[in-house]
Amino acid sequence: MSKPLMAKATAVWLVDNTTLSFAQIADFCGLHELEVQGIADGDVAAGVKGFDPIANNQLDPIEIKRAEADPLYRMKLKFNPAAQGEEKRRGPRYTPLSKRQDRPAAILWLVKFHPELSDGAISKLVGTTKPTIQSIRERTHWNIANIQPIDPVALGLCKQSELDAAVQAAARKKAAEGVVMSDDERRKLVSTEQSLGMAPEPRVPTGLEVFGDEEKDTSSPADFSDADSFFNLPAGGHDDEDDDDHRR
Repeated sequence: MSKPLMAKATAVWLVDNTTLSFAQIADFCGLHELEVQGIADGDVAAGVKGFDPIANNQLDPIEIKRAEADPLYRMKLKFNPAAQGEEKRRGPRYTPLSKRQDRPAAILWLVKFHPELSDGAISKLVGTTKPTIQSIRERTHWNIANIQPIDPVALGLCKQSELDAAVQAAARKKAAEGVVMSDDERRKLVSTEQSLGMAPEPRVPTGLEVFGDEEKDTSSPADFSDADSFFNLPAGGHDDEDDDDHRR
C-alpha cells in the first residue's frame, strides 16, 4: 500500500488536528502505533512541523470523517495519477551522511570477497554509483591506498539478508549461464548460515597421510653397535686367503 509523503510530519498533523486513534494514524502513515503514541506524548518527532495531507492533495476530508466515526475504518490515500509507478523507480539506496565515508571500504570488501556481484548489485547494497565501483575495481580511486575492506553489514550499510540474497542471485545467474564455479566460489555464494555449517575445505594430503606406516620399517631395528655392522662388512674385516698371501 502507498504511503503519504513526509509520513512522520503527516502523523504529527493528524495527531494535532483529528481525533483518530493511534492505530488509524499508524496504518495510514506506515508507522508503528507506539511511534504515533510517542508523537502524541512529545517524545518522538519533537520540533517537526505538521504536514497537512488534505492541503497537499493526499487525503480526502471525507476519509477523516469516516475514520473518526468508526475506529475500525482505515483511511485510504487519495489517488494521484502522477504518482503512478513511483514505487517502481530504481536507483541507488539512500545512505545517511554519517555513513557515506564508509562506502569505499564496503565496496572494496564486496569487490574482493564477492567478485561475482555486478556493479548494479553493489550499487543497490551500499547506495553508490557505478563509476565509484569501477574506480575501486580498477584501483584508480583517489584514496585507494588508504581504503581497507570492511564488511558492509558491519558498517550498517545493508542487512545480512540483503547481502545473502544478492550473492544467491549471482549464483543463480552463473548457473543459468552455464559457468562452472570452483569450490571456493560456491562457498562464497552461499548464505552465512549455510557457510558456517559446511564441511572444511579439502586439502592436499601429506606423504605420511598417503603412505601411512608403509614408509616405516616395522622389523626390529638394526644393530649398529660396531663399525663392521654399520657398513655391512663381514665379521673380522678380511678373509683367510688375504692372510695366506700376506704370510708368503
